Amino acid sequence: MHDDEPIYNEFVLKFANVNGSGSASANLLCAKSLFRMGLPVSPKNIFPSNIQGLPTWYEIRISEAGNLARRDGVDVMVAMNPQTYEQDRDSVVSGGTLIYDSTWERDFERPDIHVVGIPIARLVAAEFSDPRQRQLFKNVVYLGALSQLIDIDIAVIEQLIGEQFKSKPKLIEPNLKALAIGRDYVSEHLEYPLRTRLRRAEKNTGKILISGNDAAALGAIYAGATIASWYPITPSTSVAEGFERYANKFRRDENGNLRAAIIQAEDELAAIGMAVGANWNGARAFTATSGPGISLMSEFIGLAYFAEIPLVIFDIQRGGPSTGMPTRSQQSDIMTCAYASHGDTRHVLLIPSEPGECFTFGADAFDLADRLQTPVFVMSDLDIGMNDWITDELVWDDKRAADRGKLLSADDLDEIKDFARYRDIDGDGIPYRTLPGSHPSKGAYFTRGTSHTDTGGYTEDGVLNAANLARIDTKFKIAAELVPKPVVKNFSASSRLGIINYGSTDPAVHDALNLLAQGGYGINHMRLRAFPFSDEVHEFIDRHDYLFVVEQNRDAQMRHLLIAEADIPSHKLVPVTNFDGMPLTADFVQNSVLEVLMRDERIAKAVAPPITAA
Repeated sequence: MHDDEPIYNEFVLKFANVNGSGSASANLLCAKSLFRMGLPVSPKNIFPSNIQGLPTWYEIRISEAGNLARRDGVDVMVAMNPQTYEQDRDSVVSGGTLIYDSTWERDFERPDIHVVGIPIARLVAAEFSDPRQRQLFKNVVYLGALSQLIDIDIAVIEQLIGEQFKSKPKLIEPNLKALAIGRDYVSEHLEYPLRTRLRRAEKNTGKILISGNDAAALGAIYAGATIASWYPITPSTSVAEGFERYANKFRRDENGNLRAAIIQAEDELAAIGMAVGANWNGARAFTATSGPGISLMSEFIGLAYFAEIPLVIFDIQRGGPSTGMPTRSQQSDIMTCAYASHGDTRHVLLIPSEPGECFTFGADAFDLADRLQTPVFVMSDLDIGMNDWITDELVWDDKRAADRGKLLSADDLDEIKDFARYRDIDGDGIPYRTLPGSHPSKGAYFTRGTSHTDTGGYTEDGVLNAANLARIDTKFKIAAELVPKPVVKNFSASSRLGIINYGSTDPAVHDALNLLAQGGYGINHMRLRAFPFSDEVHEFIDRHDYLFVVEQNRDAQMRHLLIAEADIPSHKLVPVTNFDGMPLTADFVQNSVLEVLMRDERIAKAVAPPITAA
């Protein structure tokens, strides 16, 4: 390709703004416009943990080829924050473009990039007198200018503005005016379009753009959840907010009465206590939190585990420990949630990799919790939860009925001579349970967090307590057969080298494996989707001599879990960890693998040529 030939639909577009400036709406509008043009996009919102005044970035990777992992280097930078001009300038790749507000001109001292100045503040001041409007419409002006510079379909943007302000029609005209200001300036003063530009594609048929938190909330609705008790914490808050929004749409009876409760508690302890009580009483209830909340909830988690009360917890992971990095993404709660609470506990973890699985796992978690009578964690993270992802249209089988597990009705109790809440009748470790008031004289028991007999009575008999703990552990072994199976892809039939990953690292691992295959390295792949580990996990590991375990935490938590729970020799599992809080890149994964292969001859011998580059 000659230097002057256009580059279509394969680049990174990034916006540098100030938090609280109203830029988020315009930047999201841009991402949605590209999606409606049929282009695969991966938007990432990189924002501070304060309310206003600190730098924030929004980057969109556009890839018609479908390579949607975050990528280092920016092709088109819209730099609207003088605080970060140097950082933003340095992130632009050679030959790329930097667009800035030239109301105050500046020399960026990068002769190898194309600098485009647009006097945005001056243009807005000439058309709008209200200070707040001037602030907000600067963002729409640069979007209008960008539509000319990289060929975003203006009709799509205008349609989205109409939809966004449908309930506030007075705002449609000034937004369209601001859009036109940016377009007109480019038309009259600049050469356009840029070398890096867009054209329509047809890659998004059957796809939607949705955040993981919204999808998880919708999964809870479809599962029949009626109660959400929560305490606000980034990045989980929008799970509860999404549930409230969907409940107002789908949980109203014929008279318009809301048939759900969304309760903002005074703290995380109260939030999980309400959820435990609601589930004990027969509702499907959940709480949503992040790492610090899990720490505070641990005692109640132990109560639900030992008293065998169904419970669903959405853990949207962020950087830690302590307050850590509230607005950065990590997979930092794996060990905490797997063994949450003191004493002997092991919990079911469902680990989605994108919003489609947040929806399905969000619904499945309630069935699993009821069936196993135990807490179930849905382990998302900030990247999946708060960013919009392209995923397949969500599908629900209307014939699907909630699996309430071994729940006895009044008629069932009439047939039972001797009900014992914690007695294992079927040998699967799961006893039968009742709900309060389900029978006028049968099925009542005392729920306690202390050691208890099979009828729920208090005991300090160590032998009985040990038997009870052993029975509960049986349920965990059964859970391995019920949780989602791993996703396996073989790049080489003869390769003895594999990669294991989970959650939001999947786009980066997917892209890296394809790059490695193109370079002649056939490395097989397994994406974990749940804990406990199913037989398929053990089979994949047994087929390989060495396995890279890719995760976003410092301490290689999933690797330790595999060593402890799957009895894998530690030398067989090679840690690949990233914990800077940013979404993982394919370059990091590829370079980490190649570095090990060049350094360790034993591991290098395990790799084989790929079947084909996928």
